Amino acid sequence: MAGTAVLALSLAACGSDDSSTPEATDTNTPSESTSASESASSAPAETFTNDKCKGNQDSSNTLRVGGILPLTGNLAFLGPPEIAGVGLAVSEINAAGTDLTACHDIQDSGDSTDMSISSSSAQTLIQSKPSVVIGAASSSVSLNVVDTFASSKIVEISPANTAIDLSGYSPWYFRTAPPDTIQGSALGQLISSDGYQKIAFLVFNDTYGTGLRDAVQNTVESQGGQCVYGCKGDGNEFPAGQTTFSTEVGAALASNPDAIVILAFDETKAIVPELKGQGWDMSKTYYSDGNTADYSKDFPKGTLEGAQGTIPGADASAEFKGRLDGWAQSAEGAALDNYAYGPESYDATILAALAALKGGDTTAPTIKANLAAVSGSTGGTECASFKECADLIAGGDEVHYTGPSGIGPINKQNDPSSAFVGIYKFDANNKNIFTTTVEGSVE
Repeated sequence: MAGTAVLALSLAACGSDDSSTPEATDTNTPSESTSASESASSAPAETFTNDKCKGNQDSSNTLRVGGILPLTGNLAFLGPPEIAGVGLAVSEINAAGTDLTACHDIQDSGDSTDMSISSSSAQTLIQSKPSVVIGAASSSVSLNVVDTFASSKIVEISPANTAIDLSGYSPWYFRTAPPDTIQGSALGQLISSDGYQKIAFLVFNDTYGTGLRDAVQNTVESQGGQCVYGCKGDGNEFPAGQTTFSTEVGAALASNPDAIVILAFDETKAIVPELKGQGWDMSKTYYSDGNTADYSKDFPKGTLEGAQGTIPGADASAEFKGRLDGWAQSAEGAALDNYAYGPESYDATILAALAALKGGDTTAPTIKANLAAVSGSTGGTECASFKECADLIAGGDEVHYTGPSGIGPINKQNDPSSAFVGIYKFDANNKNIFTTTVEGSVE
């Protein structure tokens, strides 16, 4: 990483051909030849396995990892890295040589514009009797299904939910992404440090969008700035899925802002051209994890050059990204074009597996009871891979898993107690380029 600042909060994801892209082995049998620690250091593509669940595998005999992740909808760009995170973790769990066998079963979460997709997927997952469900990506989607999972006593771990409303929501709900108090403070301080005082928001009427807007606004105001449009309580939010924005953009520009924050998902692809068309300097726009993405195929060159955005999570090492991409190419047949929430999905899966090992079985209640402990909430010996941690657990030790997402131990609200937020700047090709990382902690 280019640099690290600390914020206080206060703020102080069987064989090869000649093209070198082998297929993953589609199996439910743990590998006998490669341990997780060996995979972590070398990760030859031929060692990856794509361990999809079979009908006779449930939480009574297998770590059955369900997934409710975006295969369709306005967050579908997050699906590949999140699925790769789950798939890679399961592959490495099975390669570690423990008594634990794992498999994955990914279902579509859709997005908040059609909740019937996630509702149906939740029922499908419940019927399969999973040990844990990884997801959803959208906070609104999780709010749609979290009670359904909880009433069935199934653990849900989101790798990407940041809505403040989900902190401490249910004893069955955990997340490996930080609440928006952390990202909001980071984004607000970035805007203020750039010298902007009058801020307009173009924000959709979604739990994620409004909660993050409130956190950014609070931080900007604490730094002496002011909100001039789209502010909390003004009622200027637009509905998710809207496709035209001439009215909203015109009203925002009429408020004479110094900078504009766009808090949206796929709607961003319609907002940006409208802002550009109405004469706004796009280098004075800011984005969040829902839309800080690669737009090189969407906008003319230079459209977003100089604009900035934030994505929660440490900038994972090139070695980990290589493993994540290797699994994706092996199992899915395509390279990843982003890594957002891949580390968090991986860590969520590894934490669930370690909780199962610590508790002695793969049922959801056991994972629920032990998840925080293996994250380090009660101390323990630090370990950075499933294999390393599993060996410690087998020896009777308490463990503190430290994975690629960089989160701190799970706290009493079932949130990470600390987390990193990456700062990105768009280049002339409209690609988001990592620049630095800030770290925040929850009081």
